[in-house]
Amino acid sequence: MNITPVKAQGSYLWDSIGKKYLDLYGGHAVISIGHSHPTYVKKLTEQLNQIAFYSNSVINPLQEELAIKLGELSGYSDYKLFLCNSGAEANENALKLASFHNGRKKVIAFHNSFHGRTSLAVASTDDQKINANINKTHEVIFLPLNDHDAFLKEISNEICAVIIEGIQGVGGIKEPTTEFLQLLSSETKKHDALLILDEVQSGYGRSGKFFAHQFAEISPDIITIAKGMGNGFPVAGVLIHPKIQSKYGLLGTTFGGNYLACAASLAVLEVIKKENLIQNACEIGENWIKELKQIEGVQEVRGRGLMIGLQFDFPIATIKKQLLEEFGILVGTASDPNVLRLLPALNITEKEIESFNQALNHVLTNQLASIK
Repeated sequence: MNITPVKAQGSYLWDSIGKKYLDLYGGHAVISIGHSHPTYVKKLTEQLNQIAFYSNSVINPLQEELAIKLGELSGYSDYKLFLCNSGAEANENALKLASFHNGRKKVIAFHNSFHGRTSLAVASTDDQKINANINKTHEVIFLPLNDHDAFLKEISNEICAVIIEGIQGVGGIKEPTTEFLQLLSSETKKHDALLILDEVQSGYGRSGKFFAHQFAEISPDIITIAKGMGNGFPVAGVLIHPKIQSKYGLLGTTFGGNYLACAASLAVLEVIKKENLIQNACEIGENWIKELKQIEGVQEVRGRGLMIGLQFDFPIATIKKQLLEEFGILVGTASDPNVLRLLPALNITEKEIESFNQALNHVLTNQLASIK
């Protein structure tokens, strides 16, 4: 997009020529507590005036504080936390941990999944692409999402790990069913494989729970996090079940868990808790989904909380362009060209949602009229 943002506040940003935009995408779900939240700015500024960065070879007390507060708010206080820099890095480290744990190399992933620019980057039904996506470390088997029979056919004592998104983001906001997640949980335990939940996009309250998989009442072996964790500051993490033994030198990172990253992450947790943003995402998201289902031209509405996908029976490129140019509204796309993605800040208001609904209604009315 031909936009150069120079200022941002809450759910809005302004470009270099002073035009104002409503941001309903937040950099792939990165902006969890809104742009330039005062608590966030204050904590980062205070940390900059003390120490901005230092090698993780020294003790950083902010890491322990972050681990404790993240554990308390997420419900995983007994899990260990490894800090890194991006969702891709978190997922690569999760795969390494799984192989170190059971000594295996085969991994099961799912069609239309996205786990960053990693060895799992390609998730296609195209056999050639699947076969090309086998690297030296892991052999990746891609299966249809929510297909019990296909999964039961492949799970065995040779499988190292099963990795799945709490809700598929890039894949078009497609959700594993509760029954499917519970099947993965029970079968991985039975075969001593590890269940890795990629909550990079669907975590941090976006779904209406801290993690999307918590709707299925399962406890994965490894959980990967990033995006909304730092509200724009590069930070990610791996939450690790206590049964997985920590060893010196097992994982490593240069920038992971530096002082600024921890300050940003602590600010996000503070705002989420203080402003009750998980509950807000649940309630406002539920109402928004109901409203979107009433808009003529929307074929299907998918998602939970403030992770929403709108399915159309035509490519949404024109809709996206009109929303941007005529109404100053930023939305996202997916790997399916007919899906529009909405990933706003968790403190979005009804007023901002109504602005989008009116704009979408206007654009779709014109679009449908031109088709007829």
